[in-house]
Amino acid sequence: MISKFILTGIAIITIGLEKLNDKNQTLSIEHKQISPSKEQIINGLKGALNIGIENAVKTCTIKDGFWKNNLIKLPFPEDAIAVKQTAEKFMLHGQVEKFENTLNKAAEEASKEALPIFLSAIKNMTVNDGISLLNGGEGAATRFLQKNTSSELKIAFKPKVQKAIDQVQLTKYWKPLISNYNKKNLLTGGKDINPDLNAYVTDKALSGLFKLIEIEENKIRKDPNKALQNITNSSISAVKEVFGSILKK
Repeated sequence: MISKFILTGIAIITIGLEKLNDKNQTLSIEHKQISPSKEQIINGLKGALNIGIENAVKTCTIKDGFWKNNLIKLPFPEDAIAVKQTAEKFMLHGQVEKFENTLNKAAEEASKEALPIFLSAIKNMTVNDGISLLNGGEGAATRFLQKNTSSELKIAFKPKVQKAIDQVQLTKYWKPLISNYNKKNLLTGGKDINPDLNAYVTDKALSGLFKLIEIEENKIRKDPNKALQNITNSSISAVKEVFGSILKK
């Protein structure tokens, strides 16, 4: 049974309708609306998510999309922070910054491969999934995507991230930093550090993507007319109707 969360605006026609006066009877007819079908609901949700995802991917794949956005910017790897501290002691601030910049460039390049994977997951969403997500509140659809696409995205991202790492010459800036640190450890007896940069960039890039997708999803939930005002396609009416009715709960 479809929740009242979605089916707002439905007129209730009672057995005693014929006893109402003409004025009230007219008002009842004027306010009677047809509730959206399950198919319309899921299509509306898919349309909204497609728009949100496209916006999110576009935001992080423009030039310096990660680097200049503190919300998703990749910092120096946490498990190698000692490398950064050592490099800065040796006045290698420029190399540290260049390395961090190339980390973000790699994430930017790899994220260009995410859109078709996200859209495929949305396409395969069931009606029951859609109803559940609509009732789930802010971020529900994003969490659904995280749960159902993260493993596939990581597998798909790995070669793309490696290609991006090679393309932006990330290891060129990493090797001097890690080499200086590990040489110091030869003297102090410390443990060498060599984090998996591919895994780091992949995890951070996906985390940033999902963060932006959730922001876009919640924008649409909050004000569908404003969030979708510049979108004109066949699904837009259903999108606005479904999310607009949610607001009236």
